[in-house]
Amino acid sequence: MEENNAATEQPSGPQFAIQRTFIKDLSFETPMGVKVFTQAFQPKVKMDVNTRGNSIAEGVHEIVLTLTITAKVEEDTAYIVELQQAGIFAINGFPEEQMAHVLGAVCPNFLFPYAREAVDSIVVKGGFPPLSIAPIDFDAIFRQSQASADQSGQSLN
Repeated sequence: MEENNAATEQPSGPQFAIQRTFIKDLSFETPMGVKVFTQAFQPKVKMDVNTRGNSIAEGVHEIVLTLTITAKVEEDTAYIVELQQAGIFAINGFPEEQMAHVLGAVCPNFLFPYAREAVDSIVVKGGFPPLSIAPIDFDAIFRQSQASADQSGQSLN
């Protein structure tokens, strides 16, 4: 009689799963105070984006997407939002050359909608009009950072 090993066999091929998303850190400041609400509000918005990751266990990674948004009215800062949107990802079976892309582009792509919603929500709760952040092409950012790393590596030789 043949045993059924289907339940105990590990799936073959790459595995990718989001185990959890969470806000790791969130800060909202209105440096101008009430003065910002007494004048016309046509801000210039600047956004800085960063990602980092660390291995939690074998095949489990924490990725943190950091957004820093500064809205200025003329030379004064109307508000600053700093958000660290994090996720825990189970990632296994990817070739070594693909892992950097998965961690540096695929994971931030999954985190971005959560970060976008959190930023919009906190800006509105701060008394300002909704802030609709444009989509970010993390693949392009990853390719650019890889190209920069390749160039700096070549210039050291």
